[in-house]
Amino acid sequence: MQYKRILLKLSGEALMGNRQYGIDPERLADYAKEIKSVTDKGIEVAIVIGGGNIFRGVSGASKGMDRVQGDHMGMLATVINGLALQSACEDQDIETRLQSAVKINEVAEPFIRRKALRHLQKGRVVIFGGGTGNPYFTTDSAAVLRAIEIQADVILKGTRVDGIYNADPEKDREATKFDFITFDDVLRKGLKVMDTTAFTLSQENELPIIVFDMNKSGNLLKVVSGENIGTKVNL
Repeated sequence: MQYKRILLKLSGEALMGNRQYGIDPERLADYAKEIKSVTDKGIEVAIVIGGGNIFRGVSGASKGMDRVQGDHMGMLATVINGLALQSACEDQDIETRLQSAVKINEVAEPFIRRKALRHLQKGRVVIFGGGTGNPYFTTDSAAVLRAIEIQADVILKGTRVDGIYNADPEKDREATKFDFITFDDVLRKGLKVMDTTAFTLSQENELPIIVFDMNKSGNLLKVVSGENIGTKVNL
């Protein structure tokens, strides 16, 4: 295996499947199977999940809602998604712990770095909910922050496209995919990988990012095995 400990970043929208909103149980089950294929190889897996399928703070703020209130609603949405993913993983007999940056002790452990590391060392999947616990920070930022804190080898950003392109491949048929690209080239070309705060934090800590298609069966295991799947962003 190429990596020993990974941080998997999933968007909330990914859980919708073909629905307009909410959570698709079939998509959840597929993701749980993908995660199991990796944990069965002894890989330590941590996950950060978004909440855009339920509520997005920026969208709420654009319609007149207070941004801080909206972001707190988004944090709670990530905990809901975390609970759903935890349930799906446990259906696959994967021992899982949900930790939240927002204290909801009845449903999730508070985020404690040493406890998270201990869970990972024991082979448990750790899902981080609640974002960073602060408004104005995205779950991309939470993913990079948690990855640094748990000393992950790589951030794997699972999306619905198979990598980073020089244009939107869903709109431009002439778009060209990058197999490898540096942090500096991403910034120079103005490519969208993560929000600027998250991306800069990853660059400063020399933490590579791999963007890949999470919806294709077997891709997660291929990425962890070191196969050239998706796009790798490195120094």
